[in-house]
Amino acid sequence: MKIGITTFVTDEGISGPKLGMALEERGFESLFLPEHSHIPASRRSPAPGGGELAREYYRALDPFVTLGAVAAVTERLVLGTGVTLLIQRDVIHTAKEIATLDRISNGRFVFGVGAGWNREEMADHGTDPRTRGALLDEQLRAIRQIWTEDLAEFHG
Repeated sequence: MKIGITTFVTDEGISGPKLGMALEERGFESLFLPEHSHIPASRRSPAPGGGELAREYYRALDPFVTLGAVAAVTERLVLGTGVTLLIQRDVIHTAKEIATLDRISNGRFVFGVGAGWNREEMADHGTDPRTRGALLDEQLRAIRQIWTEDLAEFHG
């Protein structure tokens, strides 16, 4: 059986590299980190599961930087995003970040994506929550093109 961990890494807890080493030493298969660029000070979107939004959402470290640091101190641990909010990111930079992380981790990176739940966060990035699914599909097609073609061209 393979068991992995999904958690927030924040400035208030264990560092990513220490967590990664501890998980690998204990035989865990994977580590997945969530992403939020920010949590807007004023929001109407309900928290996942209801109630107050957990403090970790406000303090989450960047998953790509953190997983890069974890990759440097581990050898077997599968590293992934759970999930990348691609609709809030520049698709070309993200494609390069993912390819770089996959390379420095020797192919251990798993790219998890999602359309997001925090409508105010999306809006701060210029994303219309009503069309986020179609945008996500288009961005994934563009990333695949970037990854598979030496001279990539995409018309979305």
